[in-house]
Amino acid sequence: MKYTITGEENEKTVMLLPGTCCTAKFNFDKVVPMLAEKYRVIGVDYDGFDGSEGDFTDMTDICRKIERYITECCGGELFAVYGSSLGGSFVGLLVQRGKVHIRHAFIGSSDLDQSGKLSARLQTAVVGKVFYGMVRKGSMPKWAENMTRRKMGDEATEKYLQMTNGMFRAAQAVSKKSMKNQFYSDLVTPLGEHITADNTTIHIFYALQMGEKYRERYLKHFATPDIREHNCGHEELLFFYPEKWFEEFEKCVAE
Repeated sequence: MKYTITGEENEKTVMLLPGTCCTAKFNFDKVVPMLAEKYRVIGVDYDGFDGSEGDFTDMTDICRKIERYITECCGGELFAVYGSSLGGSFVGLLVQRGKVHIRHAFIGSSDLDQSGKLSARLQTAVVGKVFYGMVRKGSMPKWAENMTRRKMGDEATEKYLQMTNGMFRAAQAVSKKSMKNQFYSDLVTPLGEHITADNTTIHIFYALQMGEKYRERYLKHFATPDIREHNCGHEELLFFYPEKWFEEFEKCVAE
């Protein structure tokens, strides 16, 4: 595990947890400078994605390591944690487990998919093969790009390609085992219903273009979430409108 600290020593610490096959730098590079002017910022790179030789194990093991770091290096509490995509699953687990205290817990465009073990194995086998191929190439294959264009249109597709191809290139040193472990573990690690914690507000950056079913999931898993709707795609606000993302973050922590 790698923890990159930016900003001055500050009683308000913000931790950033990246998404599937992502590093903290790739996920949050555009917003860290703004956050660091006001907060102590900690970017996390999971095992298997931190440049070391080890592999990603499973969600629970990684969650325990994050909890240990927060306990030993942050006094057991954080002002805020933002989890992008898969990182939002970690945020939910941290609040659910209650081993550390988080004042503001952010779920960023997370799909929170859950699955049985057999289904998860099948999905991992298919996605692992296709996804790993794209990572090795460093870009989406033409057939997938064309399908995306038909579904999303040219403008949205160009943004999507910029984001996904950047992720593929950033993950080229990651092992296939780490990718598969991360994908499978996220599917089978249970996230409870109506999660809540004392003096913790759960903020959800909900990308409306992902679909209405995700609102139902957020309301299922979290007791009283602060849902912030944005008419954009998956983590589009974070990647393409960082100033707006930061403005929304500041509104959340101020309220």
